[in-house]
Amino acid sequence: MPVPVEYKRASMDFEQFMLDAREISGLATTHQTYTMVQGVFQAFRRRLDVKEAIGFANMLPPVLRALFVADWDLDEPRRPFEDRAIMTREVQSLRPDHNFAPPTSIHDVSAALRKNIDQAGLDRVLTGLPPGAVAFWQVD
Repeated sequence: MPVPVEYKRASMDFEQFMLDAREISGLATTHQTYTMVQGVFQAFRRRLDVKEAIGFANMLPPVLRALFVADWDLDEPRRPFEDRAIMTREVQSLRPDHNFAPPTSIHDVSAALRKNIDQAGLDRVLTGLPPGAVAFWQVD
């Protein structure tokens, strides 16, 4: 079997996602964007059990999938979905001395993600997750 295209294009697809997220968020660099994306992924992941999180990760492109599961503390208590402002502060708490995530960070990462993956597939996965998952990734 040949190498799947998604793996052959993984670096290019990740770079495009990062550029989109940087542009949407108004951040200056992809280094700043990386911390924002990582914070958003961790905030979402904390609200899922392992099976749910793996189901979500499986629909992500390879590099984003790896970022989503990286440095996962399985002993960390599961958190409920909360007001977006509360979850945004959680995003901003990752490496706080080097975190430039704007108040719109969850929206911005959501918009970039939706621009770079199959939106219908994302929506199908989200509807099978706990209440709050759809709203987390919603872009108005």
